[in-house]
Amino acid sequence: MLIDVHADAYADQMDDPFHQRFAWFVDHWSGMNGFSCVVAYDAEEPAGFAYGAPLATGREWWRSAGYEPISGRTTTYAVSEVMVRPRWRKQGVSERLHEALLEGRAEDLAVLLVDVTHPKVRELYGAWGYAKVGEQQPFADSPVYAVMVKTLRG
Repeated sequence: MLIDVHADAYADQMDDPFHQRFAWFVDHWSGMNGFSCVVAYDAEEPAGFAYGAPLATGREWWRSAGYEPISGRTTTYAVSEVMVRPRWRKQGVSERLHEALLEGRAEDLAVLLVDVTHPKVRELYGAWGYAKVGEQQPFADSPVYAVMVKTLRG
């Protein structure tokens, strides 16, 4: 189901080898300790999903950006994907998925990556409490991403 939603959400970019590897990313993330996923449905049809997992100490994405939390609290939950199919966009589905994914998390911080060529998406996450702390390119064929951090507690 996640792969089908991704294929719809990125239908215009499926010739990109990076997007063609999405099934690998799903396998990778779903195998991580603490993996969680929420799915939004419209009746029987999946409208979108969000997933992520806690990051191991020392492997937090914000470290490569040189960021250090002011509070000294560093446990981090990585929001890997927030994806909504085109038919359900601009209806608040992504925010509700994001909130449901982070609800009750014990980590101090949430981190996510946003393609630097998508300023409107960065602005959206900024409105949800995230701040850009740097940039990184995790794979040679991936876009350059803004590393964004949000304090969950502390």
